[in-house]
Parts: sequence; C-alpha cells; structure tokens
Amino acid sequence: MKNKFLFVVCIFLSLFFLSKMFIYSVKLNEDENHIRNFKNNYQIYSILHPTSFSFAGEVLPSNSSEIFERIDKQMLKNVYWQSNTLLYFKRANKYFPIIEPILKKNNIPDDFKYLALIESGLQNVISPAGATGFWQILKSTAREYGLEVNSAIDERYDLEKSTEFACNYLKSAYNQFGSWTMAAASYNMGKNGLQRRVLEQKTNNYFNLKLSSETSEYIFRIVAVKEILQNPKKYGFVFRDKDLYTMPSFKTIIVDSTINDLNEFAISNSINYKLLKEYNPWLRKNFLPDESRKIYKIKIPLDTSPLIFNDIKFNVDSLK
Repeated sequence: MKNKFLFVVCIFLSLFFLSKMFIYSVKLNEDENHIRNFKNNYQIYSILHPTSFSFAGEVLPSNSSEIFERIDKQMLKNVYWQSNTLLYFKRANKYFPIIEPILKKNNIPDDFKYLALIESGLQNVISPAGATGFWQILKSTAREYGLEVNSAIDERYDLEKSTEFACNYLKSAYNQFGSWTMAAASYNMGKNGLQRRVLEQKTNNYFNLKLSSETSEYIFRIVAVKEILQNPKKYGFVFRDKDLYTMPSFKTIIVDSTINDLNEFAISNSINYKLLKEYNPWLRKNFLPDESRKIYKIKIPLDTSPLIFNDIKFNVDSLK
C-alpha cells in the first residue's frame, strides 16, 4: 500500500514538473518569436540626405565633419518625429501663402518662412520667456518695431503685421551682420547678444562662432525642415492635397472706432464670438478700444456653415 502511494506521488510530481517545463518552453518560444519578429520587421534607417545644404542662398560648409553631425542630428529628429513634421506640412499649406508674398515684397529670402515654422510650429504659442505668436516676438522688441501690445490688443498675434515686423528686423540684422545666416541667428538670440559674441571671438561667420546650444543648432533646424518639406516622399511622408489644412475664405471689415462688445459685433456679422477670436487672435479682450481712431482690420469668415452648430435649447433664466 505504501509503495502504491509513493508511486502515485512520483507520477504526480513528474507530471507537475513536465507541465512546468512545457509552459516554460511555450513561453520561451513565444519570446523567441517575438524577438525574431521585432528584428525582422522593425528597422530604423540612417538618413541619406544631400551633401550640400543652403540657407537663403548661402551654402553651408557641410564638408566639415562637425557641420555634418549637426545637420544629421536635425534631419534625424525631424524625419523620425513623424507626427510633428506631418503637422508642419499641413500647417505650412495653410499659412505659407500668407507669409510668402510679405517676404517677397520686403526682399527677404523665401527660406525665412521656415524660420517661422521652427519658431512656433505655425501656432500662436507663448515661450517661457514671453515670446509670442508665429514669429515668437518679445513684447519690448515688438513695441520697438511699432507693433501695438497692451491688455486689449496684441499685434504679435496678427500674422500679417508680425510677418512685416520680422521682415524689418531681419533687414536691420542683415545690414548689421552682413549675412542671412547671421541675421537668422540674431533673431534667435538678439542682435546685441550676437554682436557681443562677434567682438569677443573676432569672427562674424556663424559657423565659426561658439554660441549657446539653441542658437548653434538654429540654422541646422531650419535647413533640415526646409529639405524635408521640399522633398516629402524622399523622407517617407505621404499625403494627399485634401489631407492638408487650408485657409477658409474671409472678408475684411475696416474699423476706426471703439467696439464696446465684440460678442454683439460677431453676431451682427453672422458669426459667433469664438470664430471672431479665432480669425483675429490679436483681439485679447471682449471689446476693442480705439479712442485714437486708429484703423484696424477685422477678418470675418465667409463660409461658416461647417463651423457654427445649432445651440442646445435651454432656459436662459436658469443661467442667471
């Protein structure tokens, strides 16, 4: 009887250990297959990019290994941050047609539209330092160049006026430093700061200067984004025209007096307050003060059918 019991226990233990080994073996096979599939199917390629880059007609010295590494870094970051770069394509299609003719009118190289793109992603963002809008303009600099900035009006958010500001700044910087690469660098770090580096290091060539990490990468970010946006399929970006963003049609109303209630103004123009602010982000309050009778241009979208929805029925008195 005792022997029979021991036999049963041995059988049970054997089956138990065999089952453990089987489970481990299955798990091991699953892991091996997973690793094999990962290795076979997931691959990250180095970027094969041009041997020559230029910015605003100025050729970068990319035969230098140090320069090549800095370009390569920005190419990799922008090609493999696919969602962000795809948004660049989409927004550029919407806003470049506004920026390009202003640059051309002011004899500023077309490549500077990519400066606006890397500054803000073509969004009305605010930096930790307080730089604002598509062109990331500081309040003091905006006022120096004639933009109106106060609690009710901030023309750094006006794309046309802020682009004109950028043109004036860049022309001044070009006259001061003698090259468009240096003008772009000064846009990032300020003309006074760049001038100090020039005097300290006794060179006015951007590629010879020791600058902050942000400014030293600045031109390379611009040329990398320019290269990718000009050659989307080469770098794996595939989209259709209908996938890109477009600027809806709008009319412009000339205003030369105070508007006490922008909500009522919006309703009187067959739109809502939200749309009025989206098309005119430089309006910072719910009114437009204009004691000086200055002329302002307010954009009113024409096709509001896909943007205005029926209000939910409710009792107005219940909100009071």
